[in-house]
Amino acid sequence: MSQAEWFTTYLEYETLKDMLKVILYTSQSFMSITPLLYYINYQDKDILFIHTGIIGGVVAHYHILGEKPTKKLIELNKLTGEFEFVENIGNNSHSIYVPIVGLTKSTLRFPTEIHSTNSQL
Repeated sequence: MSQAEWFTTYLEYETLKDMLKVILYTSQSFMSITPLLYYINYQDKDILFIHTGIIGGVVAHYHILGEKPTKKLIELNKLTGEFEFVENIGNNSHSIYVPIVGLTKSTLRFPTEIHSTNSQL
């Protein structure tokens, strides 16, 4: 096991809405940082994840989708936490628009073998 693997924590969320709460929380911090949302097909599973760093380690927040996202962004309402996949940045001042960045390869090793098959968006 490499040092990078040892310092990586994986948090799998029941729903995508639960995982997006991480973005809402960090966007309200004093530094107002909005993490990127990454997509990768890993071991034949469509995964959206947020990669955050902390002192002494890295956290990969992820959710396994039922299918590959077809839109480029997620419009995330800051007040309600509701979201939808969208193609373009809109003009809703109550929303943040999080780009979905497609990856072809990653060194992360998601623990997908223990995942249940009832994924929800």
